[in-house]
This record gives sequence, C-alpha cells and structure tokens, in this order.
Amino acid sequence: MKTDEQIAYAVKCGLREGQDLMVGRYGQEVFTMIARMVSDRMDAEELAQDTFLRAFRNIGSYDPKQASLSTWLCRIAYRLTLNFLKRIRPYLISIEESEVWQTDISDEQLESEFYTGREKRIQLLEKLMDELPPDERLLLTLYYFEGRSLNECSFIMDSSSNALANRLLRIRKKLYKQIIRYDHT
Repeated sequence: MKTDEQIAYAVKCGLREGQDLMVGRYGQEVFTMIARMVSDRMDAEELAQDTFLRAFRNIGSYDPKQASLSTWLCRIAYRLTLNFLKRIRPYLISIEESEVWQTDISDEQLESEFYTGREKRIQLLEKLMDELPPDERLLLTLYYFEGRSLNECSFIMDSSSNALANRLLRIRKKLYKQIIRYDHT
C-alpha cells in the first residue's frame, strides 16, 4: 500500500495512478465531509470533484510534516464548500445565538445531556445538528464523530485550537439550550 507521500509524489509527477489512488483512498471521506455542509447531493459531488482538481493542481504545496493527506484534502474541501455556501446564502447570526455562549451551564450538565445514550435524545440531537450552520455542523462532525484532534480540526478550518475549543463549547451550549426548550414544550 502506498503512503501519502508516495501518492503525493505520483500526483506531482503527473501520473494518473497517483490521482486514482488519491481519489480512491480519500474520495468518500471528502464527499462525506462536504455532504454534511451541503444538502444537495449534486452540489456535494461537484465540490468533491473540484477539491481533487485543486489538490492535483496544488500538490506542490502539500507538506506531509504539516498534515496528513486526508487532512490537507479536507482543508481544501472545507474552503471550497464555505465559498460555495457564501455565494448561495450568506449566514446571519441572530442576537439569540450570539448570546448563547453566555449561558451558565456546567460541563457536567452538558455531558449528562449529550451522553445519555437514550434513543430519543440521540434523535433529537441529530435533528438539532441538522439545523446548525454548516461550519458548526462540520466542526461537531470532525471532532466528535470522526474523532479528529483539535489540531487537525484547526488545520482544516484554518483556525486556532483554542478558538475551536471555545467554539465547540458555545455550540454545545446552544444545543443544550435547544434541548431544554424542547423538553419544556
């Protein structure tokens, strides 16, 4: 099995085999990440193709010491997808959302709500996640579902680890507030 560096070198040399290996190994991962941000499957497929075309053109900028090939491709996909989303619908933050981070919720309360394991709670969380802005949904997916480190997430999303840790906390508080609201209706 070829390493990321061998695949990158083959692509850099213009070998079709390198491109096929890159798409074969990481195509589904890139598409899945994009599909979590973009609801239309055809748009997601086009963005995934654009990601690989851009990666092939810019393979010289790939540095295996800085990130894995997977993480580098996800960063390209993230940027392309954000640009796409900005063109089709700019996201506005409501006053309510901007104040969520100020909610005084302990870590223990958050943990108990998010990790209950109850089927109904899990379904509600999935529904609420679908309503989040694409970049917040992606951050939760990268960190919690794909198990990526904050460093990998920060590389993909071009943000500092500390900023993303704070953002994760704000998103979790926002979800908690929505869960409480749902429980009281």
